Amino acid sequence: MKHLIDEYKESYNKMVTEMEGLTKEQILYKPNENSWSIREIIIHVTDAELVHVHRMKSVLSENNPILTAFDQDAWTSKLQTQSLDHKLYLTLLDAMINSFIPILTKLDEDDFLRVGTHNVEGEFTFKELLEHSIEHIQNHVEQIRKIKKVF
Repeated sequence: MKHLIDEYKESYNKMVTEMEGLTKEQILYKPNENSWSIREIIIHVTDAELVHVHRMKSVLSENNPILTAFDQDAWTSKLQTQSLDHKLYLTLLDAMINSFIPILTKLDEDDFLRVGTHNVEGEFTFKELLEHSIEHIQNHVEQIRKIKKVF
């Protein structure tokens, strides 16, 4: 499981690397009216990681907790994330990931098999939740790369 912990730890750095040298215009650019800007992506990734960490801590601490879904599009539009400080959110993402690493390094194999039940998608193991978090961040790193190709 060490490789998963290492990937999780590195996920923040991948996000920051993609941000290097971007102008404000690039950060705010939306490829079309239904897509997110890089700023909105960063804030979404941070919001989602807040949810993911909560879910993972619940699974580690409780017996088969209910893991609730959230409406990512509603969070983005209703919270007006295009106007928020993405640098502050990157700091929060870094803090969440780095504060969770000491917990991850103390887990044993049984901890990775603990389960929680998502209210829409069913049962997930802790390992699956961690993998999903890593994949989620990586998918959005790729999304940022695609937007950057426009410039």
